[in-house]
Amino acid sequence: MNKNIINIILVGCFVMLTSGFMLVNTIKPDGDFSYFERRKLLQPPGYSPEKLLNGQFFSDYEKYFLDQFVFRDTFRGLKAFTRLHLLNQKDNNGIYIIDGNINKIEYPLDEKAILNAAEKLNQVYERYLKELNVSYAVIPDKNYFIADKYGYPSMDYDRLLEILQNNVLDMQYIDLFAHLSIDDYYRTDIHWSQEKIIDVADIILAGMANRYPASDFEYTEKELYPFYGALYGQAALSISPDTLFYLTNAMLEKATVYDYETMTESKVYMTELFEGVDPYDIFLSGAKALITIENPEAASDKELILFRDSFGSSIAPLLLGGYSKITMVDLRYISTDLLDNYIDFTKGQDVLFLYSTQILNNSFMLR
Repeated sequence: MNKNIINIILVGCFVMLTSGFMLVNTIKPDGDFSYFERRKLLQPPGYSPEKLLNGQFFSDYEKYFLDQFVFRDTFRGLKAFTRLHLLNQKDNNGIYIIDGNINKIEYPLDEKAILNAAEKLNQVYERYLKELNVSYAVIPDKNYFIADKYGYPSMDYDRLLEILQNNVLDMQYIDLFAHLSIDDYYRTDIHWSQEKIIDVADIILAGMANRYPASDFEYTEKELYPFYGALYGQAALSISPDTLFYLTNAMLEKATVYDYETMTESKVYMTELFEGVDPYDIFLSGAKALITIENPEAASDKELILFRDSFGSSIAPLLLGGYSKITMVDLRYISTDLLDNYIDFTKGQDVLFLYSTQILNNSFMLR
């Protein structure tokens, strides 16, 4: 009899639990965005007879329910903790953690994507840059420094550089790999820390024969805390946050940033964005198709055109001392065909293609 009572209680608790979850999920308004995952959440999928017959309708609804499930982040954290700490699996959905440093596996090397990146650089060069001083540099992702050491797969970086050097034409390669370490990157994010890369800025400037190294300028170091990087949310675990430092001085405070998309001016550092979706956006307001930085206190009248991804946002201020103007182009958001509508390529500018290995390995996003 006691056993039957226990079974009834267990069944009743199960029914109440599942019914409660169903009720809460029914009345809970759908979310639009996941702060921790840095992405939009799926909304109710549209219906069509074709989707119903081929099964896509039910598949889409399953994904929608998973995105909108109540306590989603709590269950994500429980899953990550179980996989990494109880089951001793090496990663959770490609995320692994070494000494508090969160990393995302980037594997394997996509040689077609690297070749496409080389062809894109050549295309831009042939169309606009033939008479200019053009260089390119590659930023390694964090796996380069620790993946092999701890038994995680990583792309073949030597092969990546070999493909670029064999196929990128008429441009000087600036090696950054030898001047970076895992300590130059945030623990909870993919990006490098600005205060750690003054020497990298010097290497880039020297490679372009600019006579005004970043280290010649004095900076005031400002800090913002806590900084939860993009990888923090993907890890879904409780890890101590980073401190975000940014370097400023009178020259950088007087510089003006112009956004061609919104046709508005702003500052180099937009600290009010630290409380937004991506705190890293304090550097030049984040992802932008085309912006310029005007430096009224430049040591020369030289200009730089910087083709970049998000890493460029934090290093560009360190390059500014030797340039009166930096034009920053993100080919993920603007077509190559439109560039001469906005940029005068006849002024003898320096040109730098600065891309991370993640972007090069997924280069078909470049337009």
